[in-house]
Order: sequence, then structure tokens, then C-alpha cells
Amino acid sequence: MMQRYDHLLLDCALATMAGDSGYGFIEYGAIGWRDGTIQFAGPMRDLPGEPDAIAHAHESVHGALVTPGLVDCHTHLVFGGERANEFEMRLHGESYEAIARTGGGIVSSVRATRAASEDELLRQSLPRARGLIHDGVTTLEIKSGYGLDLDTEMKMLRAARQIGNQLGVTVRTTFLGLHALPPEFRDRRADFIAAVCDEWLPAVADAGLADAVDAFCEGIAFTPGEVRRCFEAACKCGLPVKLHADQLSDLGGAALAAAHRGLSADHLECTDEAGVEAMARAGTVAVLLPGSFYALRETRMPPVAALRERGVPMAIATDLNPGTSPLRSLRLAMNMACTLFRFTPEEALRGVTVNAARALGLKDRGTLASSQRADVVVWNARQPAELAYWIGGALAARVFAGGAELQLRT
Repeated sequence: MMQRYDHLLLDCALATMAGDSGYGFIEYGAIGWRDGTIQFAGPMRDLPGEPDAIAHAHESVHGALVTPGLVDCHTHLVFGGERANEFEMRLHGESYEAIARTGGGIVSSVRATRAASEDELLRQSLPRARGLIHDGVTTLEIKSGYGLDLDTEMKMLRAARQIGNQLGVTVRTTFLGLHALPPEFRDRRADFIAAVCDEWLPAVADAGLADAVDAFCEGIAFTPGEVRRCFEAACKCGLPVKLHADQLSDLGGAALAAAHRGLSADHLECTDEAGVEAMARAGTVAVLLPGSFYALRETRMPPVAALRERGVPMAIATDLNPGTSPLRSLRLAMNMACTLFRFTPEEALRGVTVNAARALGLKDRGTLASSQRADVVVWNARQPAELAYWIGGALAARVFAGGAELQLRT
């Protein structure tokens, strides 16, 4: 009989995440793939033949938990330098807004990122990406936004693409031109908006360096009107949008993202009922970022109950960045979502698999099912809830991306 699977894992505790709710749990399961695509994921008893006859390679995982590869759908992973001094400042009582207004925050990362070569940015960023892979991540989004000039923004996006190529994972890149106002445009705000929307965004799109466009809609950043202009420019370039929305104040960011059929609205601590309703109608994913909530010691939670009630898909991401969320573990973000935002472990796992994939516009991953991409993690665990239960530590035993096993180096 012709061999059907390149690789077949047997004796799995499968959390397929198939269906609209639940883990899709199969206690005695198997999963097989060919040419990077899953061909079988189901009970052992339903295998179409003996393993020797249907698979080129097969092995037992002895009851280990197997899940889809995790998806970190919101990171700022490529940047120069660090901002540990601002961490100290916040602990001494300085607010995020006050630090930003005195030249710290995003602008301080801009200085370091502009000064770094593309090779240096890649060198600094690769360990951060490897850390996520060791945590079970096979797909991640990386934003620009620490360049705030066209050359550096493109340098960041090229470095992000190289990360995916070198590490064998999927990297989705997002152009975040409207992240902060750079110092050289301090007295020429309108000129900066025009440059980003009319020059930089088309140049990035023409170079094929971005999969989406993002903006920071906030009192210390950009107004809804400015963001709307950016989104209209993105639409002309054929790029989907997402938004840093309602993190520090409610400027109607969630509704703005939904009005443009945004893939996601992210943060959402201050989103009101109208914003939630708009997201529900548009199918916009809510990406919640407990790392920044924790690091900034915020007290106003995102409207999780309202999002849940309205059926808005909820994703979780690290928001890995040098200032407000230096979080290098997506599993820890899952735990934080449970403890800080009252997620259930099931919601947390859906939030880093199927819903996170949806937040990136990816329909070929996030579940273990036939025809899905073979992004698969074998865990040193037996139950799905363990992924959110354990605080820290290394649980990923083996990680496959597109059917190829990744080397987990310490």
C-alpha cells in the first residue's frame, strides 16, 4: 500500500480546538501529515490502516498532550536596545504618559532602532523569537513602528521577514507607521501624517513587506481622524487593518477598527458597549494583551464579559515590546489572561490558536484538522488546562512547523 503520511504521531491526547467551543479533546488520538498538511487527526481506532502501512515514519508520544502550534498575533519583537530604566521609573511612580511626553517611551526605542544596522536588529531579535518558539509558537506577527522614517521602517520589516526564513516559522509583518510622532516632525504633525499615508505606506506595500497596517489611536498618539486617513490609504493598497484601540482612553477605536472591517482591535481596556457591538457585527477579533496590563499595573480590565456575551472572538498575545510588555512567553500570557482577565483555560488556548490565527487573517491553522497546516506541538503535559496552569517553565517537548520539526535549543 502506498504510504500516505510523512509523519504519524500515535497515542496522543489531542486538543484539536475544532468546533466553536471546547478543546475538541480526543483522549486516544493520532495525527498524521503529508507535504506539510494534516491528513488525519482523530481517534486511533479510525486510522485507515496499520501505521507501518500508512506512514513513512510513525512513533508513540505515550499519552502526551498535542495541540495546534501557538500563534502570537501581536508583537513588536524587532527593536534596538531596551528600556529597563523606564521600568524603574514606573516603579518610582512615573506614568506611561509622563515618560512618553518627556522623550521616553516609544521615541527612545526609535533612537536605538534607527542606530542599529539591519544585521544588528536581526541579531538582537532572533533570541526573542527563539524564546517564543521554545514556548510552542509556530506563527507570529511582528510590527514595525520603532523607525518612524521610511528607511528604518523597511529595515525592521525586512529583519522580521528574515526571522521567519531563518527559524522556519511563519512571520506576518505589520506596518505600524502611526505609532508615535518622531522628534523631527514635532511641529509638523500634518506633514508626518501625509508622509506615512501618501508615501511610506504605498512604498512598503509595493515592496511586499507588509501583510497588514496598524496604528495607535490614543490621546498620546493619533486621533481617530488621522487613523481613518491611514486606513483609507491601506485599503487603496489592498492591505487589511488592525488597531491599537482604547488602551488608555475610549476614543472609539474599537468601533473605528470594526468600521474598516479590521482583522483585530487590540488592548481594549477602555472599550465601551458600542465598540463591542460594532466588533461583533464586523467579525473583528478582540486581541487582549495581559502583559502590558500587568507591566503598567492597570486596574481597568477589558470588557471580557461583554465580548463573551456578544460572541466576539478573543485572542491573547504577548505584545512583546521593550517598554510596556517585555513578555517573552505566550504561555505566561495565557496564565495572565486567566488570572487577570478571568479567562477559562479553554478560552486561553483558543485565544492563542484558532482565534489568534483569525486575528492575522489566517484560515489554514489554529486547529488540528484535515487540510490544515501541520503546525503541531507535543507538550510535557497531559491535559490542555496545564498550558495555562503552570506559571513559567519549559513545557514544549517538540514543535513542528509545516510538518518540519524545529530544533529547540536551550
